[in-house]
Amino acid sequence: IFSLKACKLDFSFVYLFVFFGLMKLVCILQSSHRKFKDRKQKLQNIRKKLAELRLKLLQVKLGRLKARVQRVHVDGISRTKDDIVIGSVRDVFTAADFQTVILRIHEARMRLENLGCFKNVGVLIDTYSGDGAYDDGIEVTFEVKEVNLLGAKINTNVGNNEGSITSGGMLRNIFGRGEELSTEYSYGTKRTSSFHTTFRKPFHNEAATELSTSIYQQASEAPWSGYKELDRGVLLSLAFATAPSIEQKLILDGAWRHLSCLSRSTAFAVREQSGHSLKSALRHELSLDKRDELVFPTDGIAFNMKNEFAGLGGDVGFFKNELNFQLNLPLVNEMVVQGSVQAGHMLPLRNNKTHCIIDRFILGGPTSVRGFEMGGVGPHSDNHALGAEMYWAAGLHFYCPLPLLGRGGSFSDKFRLHSFVNIGNIGDFDLTDNYKRNLENLFKDMRLSYGAGLAMSLGGFARVELNYCIPLILQRYDRPYNGIQFGVSTNFL
Repeated sequence: IFSLKACKLDFSFVYLFVFFGLMKLVCILQSSHRKFKDRKQKLQNIRKKLAELRLKLLQVKLGRLKARVQRVHVDGISRTKDDIVIGSVRDVFTAADFQTVILRIHEARMRLENLGCFKNVGVLIDTYSGDGAYDDGIEVTFEVKEVNLLGAKINTNVGNNEGSITSGGMLRNIFGRGEELSTEYSYGTKRTSSFHTTFRKPFHNEAATELSTSIYQQASEAPWSGYKELDRGVLLSLAFATAPSIEQKLILDGAWRHLSCLSRSTAFAVREQSGHSLKSALRHELSLDKRDELVFPTDGIAFNMKNEFAGLGGDVGFFKNELNFQLNLPLVNEMVVQGSVQAGHMLPLRNNKTHCIIDRFILGGPTSVRGFEMGGVGPHSDNHALGAEMYWAAGLHFYCPLPLLGRGGSFSDKFRLHSFVNIGNIGDFDLTDNYKRNLENLFKDMRLSYGAGLAMSLGGFARVELNYCIPLILQRYDRPYNGIQFGVSTNFL
């Protein structure tokens, strides 16, 4: 017996020796890899400085070379109107030296590409030899190729923890100023589907204004609440930019909605809201995005706000406000800390207007407060989420690259290690003029979860997360999710 215990003890020492040896090896490899990355970064900085010096020398030489544009020719136009083409290339004539000429030509080329009328824009620069030619006269030719009148597309989209495939056809540059008439059909992995026909009219001004109108039909299912929804409506939208990073939309939406039960087990509290409703709403959306990257930003902020008034017509009426805010701060060694806040408030109208479960907020899920099922936070009836008129949620996240793998366009750039803490609350809170009492109500019975996992960039516009989640604070009617949780979306808390 003594020898057997000694043998077990010896094996435990062997295990410890091997473990510490492996840890030492990992530390050595990490140190060597860090030194290699530092040398590589220094070399890249030297090359970058040399390139900047060469560019400055070239700019000095080009700036001393006098040049003026005397003639601009755009070759390849058949359907596109002259007024928007002239407005795009007019600034080329203001250049007084060769460097400015190159910059103005590049800007004009970008404007032509953004008209939505051309699929290819080339540039030829030559000396001008026509009547009244100067010694420094230049002739610029833009060789364009217009988009085909008929077009088709098929692509995939990701959002709200669901993937979908979209196909459709379009008529492009219909009246010669970038107009487009398109018809699309999409079908999702969770049995959502939509069909819409949209006409877009761009105005090609400094605010990038675009007017669009759409006829649509959209069907979706909400198994967390036990209902399915079918909407048919007409939408009128005006989009414009008030600053380089600020975009706004004014939307007028009229919809005929049909709410029905998803199965026989749908809760009575949801079942009694089934039926038809008419909604006419005016919505304003504002978005500000100054992040350096969409999926894994290392710096910058993002802000989105939606304000909606329903009750212009029909039997649905409410005021609804929702906002999202995200802040990213870089740390050492490409590590990033991220803070995010979401909040929403709905105020029903006190007249003969009404609202139902599809107008209310839900909280919880792999893209919201992690560690809970979809819609798993808040009041439930027979395991079906009922939603609420107010919610708030916040998250603190930590991202870092995978260890022992290089960066700089490699496969590992698509992955990050991720840890998080999420908090939030939802309910029909009764707010008064007593701000202290309001804060107590908002934070009372709040939920908290934490966890860690792996995040992956999907196509540079969406993110996939695989996290091990632990709900720490919850209420008796919540539906927690303790374990590995999978999420995919373009927007996460």
